[in-house]
Amino acid sequence: MRRNLVGRSAWLAAVMLLLGSVGVPAQSSFPFDHELLLDAAPMKGSKRVPSLDIAANGAAEIALWCDTVKAQLIVAADTITVIAGPGTGQQCPPERMRGDEDLLSALTQATNWRREGNYLVLTGGRTIRFHLQTN
Repeated sequence: MRRNLVGRSAWLAAVMLLLGSVGVPAQSSFPFDHELLLDAAPMKGSKRVPSLDIAANGAAEIALWCDTVKAQLIVAADTITVIAGPGTGQQCPPERMRGDEDLLSALTQATNWRREGNYLVLTGGRTIRFHLQTN
């Protein structure tokens, strides 16, 4: 029993060491302190494209197709958790409100992230791409 516990402890220490060394570079390339736009065309009848404004501490504002939501992003290595707060309650046509629900659901189901050039790609329930604002 003791030898099994020592073996598990050594394995756990090795995994933590590996995650610690991998996590720092991945986090440094996460686009904290940036605004990103969803890689999508505006919906018919609107010029608005959803955006994600991420602060250095992971606090975020998500401007959806219609509503705006405050959120917290938790990033560790290549994993991400999006915790969304309540929206502002902005009312729009039904198709844009459905778009809000769909996009917010996809964001909160995201489990991993990666950078592809100027894009942040979130994966989980489905894949979502955001383009970093460069101006």
